[in-house]
Amino acid sequence: MRMLTSKKALVESWTSMEREVRELLDMTELALAEDDDSVQEDIAEATRRLLSRFEKQETRLLLSGEYDDRNALCALHAGAGGTESQDWASMLLRMYIRWAETQGYEAEVLDVSEGDEAGIKSAYFDIKGDHAYGYLRGERGVHRLVRLSPFDADHARHTSFALVEVMPEAEAQGDLEVSPDELKVETFRSSGPGGQHMQKSSSAVRITHQPTGVVATCQSQRSQYQNKEVAMRILYARLLEIKRKENEEARAKLKGERVDAGWGNQIRSYVLHPYKLVKDHRTGYESPAAEAVLDGALDEFIDAYLLSQVGEA
Repeated sequence: MRMLTSKKALVESWTSMEREVRELLDMTELALAEDDDSVQEDIAEATRRLLSRFEKQETRLLLSGEYDDRNALCALHAGAGGTESQDWASMLLRMYIRWAETQGYEAEVLDVSEGDEAGIKSAYFDIKGDHAYGYLRGERGVHRLVRLSPFDADHARHTSFALVEVMPEAEAQGDLEVSPDELKVETFRSSGPGGQHMQKSSSAVRITHQPTGVVATCQSQRSQYQNKEVAMRILYARLLEIKRKENEEARAKLKGERVDAGWGNQIRSYVLHPYKLVKDHRTGYESPAAEAVLDGALDEFIDAYLLSQVGEA
């Protein structure tokens, strides 16, 4: 039913654009026949809006991967550098949440490990919406920030790193077969700065998939049951990501070496000093509007990445 709803919406989007094109052509022909210039600006504005919609739908045609239509489960990890990198990780979390809001997607922070002084050490968050994973999968990798440090008494320039992971949300019954006997579930007391919702009992949950050694934990939810539920979602997404990578590596053997997105593989730089520039090192696309990008204006970077993948899949 989810697939059917998505396909219907896609067809309706293209047919509605076709109707609008026909209406604009009729309006143009009528204006020319009557030598009426009064509707020229209206036709031009409607054409610009239609072209924008067309380009968005054209980009969506690139989302044909096996899991591209799924929701996205994302993880952020601050790099070495203490408070600087932890603050950078929190900036990235805000950036993706803001991007999701502009797309009309639902964003939910599932688990957060707070930084020692500021920012976050790590976070898991879910972005739900049509083709959320397809749009975000190109964000996986190391993100680099260059700025004047707000935490340095000398206000010196610092470089910080954070790792972004993007995984398709697993549909457990259809994607993976995991026996309960393969799972080791442990509870422990939540750590961190605390707060009115932080449980004092052993409500945090750690789940280990023993055949692979994959571990998922959650401690930010209000109850042990909710922590276990979130940890299971994270675990299934990680297991599906392993499956996806294995399939990708098998394909890579047929077409040469492929660089994985992990530590040491920087994909994008955000420079706030001595000039302002955001540059994607894979596509070469760059923007001087660094603040806007950090405020969620990611569409042009996402589109550039998707277009760069044409012919590589």
